Amino acid sequence: MAIGVPFSKDNLFMGSHWTKAVEKNRSHLVGFGFDGTACFRKGARLGPDAIREASYAIETYSPYLRLDLEDQSPLLDLGNVSVGMGPDQQKNWEKGNHEFFKMLGPLHLKNDNIKLLTLGGEHSISYAPLKKYLADYPDLVVLHLDAHADLRDGYEGYHYSHASIIRRVLDCFGEEHRLIQYGIRSGTKEEFEWMNKNETLFKSRVDFIEFVRGLPAQTPLYLTLDLDYFDPSFFPGTGTPEPGGEDFHSFIKLVKILQGKNFVGADVVELAPNVDSSGNSSVFAAKVVRELALLLVQRKNDSI
Repeated sequence: MAIGVPFSKDNLFMGSHWTKAVEKNRSHLVGFGFDGTACFRKGARLGPDAIREASYAIETYSPYLRLDLEDQSPLLDLGNVSVGMGPDQQKNWEKGNHEFFKMLGPLHLKNDNIKLLTLGGEHSISYAPLKKYLADYPDLVVLHLDAHADLRDGYEGYHYSHASIIRRVLDCFGEEHRLIQYGIRSGTKEEFEWMNKNETLFKSRVDFIEFVRGLPAQTPLYLTLDLDYFDPSFFPGTGTPEPGGEDFHSFIKLVKILQGKNFVGADVVELAPNVDSSGNSSVFAAKVVRELALLLVQRKNDSI
């Protein structure tokens, strides 16, 4: 697994050391830099290392959670999974998935108390961590923040496209799994009809926040966050920007609620750092990841 930036104890997401082996009772960071099915502006394959590099520019302390990464258990950075580099993007994606599952081996996320924060990459990379989490948590609630529904059966010849990731993940759902979506403002008529029929889509920020707040504390929650959830006026560095998105502070409202919940994992996808020459989007993404990292490594006796 290759990494594009140097490691040190000062790296925001590194803690005190780094490892390439998943450990029980630990939280981990892993990159999955694939953007082979991106249909508009590519560059998300550069996202994981851009977030790591931008982490040098921000503090380890979150004034929102009143927690400091330096005071918590280290988040172990596993590096990036190896992704194929050939012309066949389906094979490249499959290789990345194979390496992801090989990394975890026989480990069980729930029973072995393992948490993962996966950095994309485009949204199709979320299939691997979500498939694993759904298998290991029979009552998992998936929170999907995105500008797009991602419920197509396939797109531009790719069954496992970034535009069909949620549809493919639903294939892995059991009877007790639940999908909750918010921020979606783009999709086909059929996608919106499906969301309305199945009552997965929250159209009001207040209603969404209050729903999450009302979930039982023991319910395992997983967040799949496509960064185009944020309005492009705040976050232009993404492959498929959509006007009408959310701001950083609305995200922090959710983070504060998740601090008191059974938050077990997340993926953050669709940063295309090459699209934003200012570098601001990379710093924005790093700050988002810092908050999620703190949720995963916080000592439960800490409180805000």
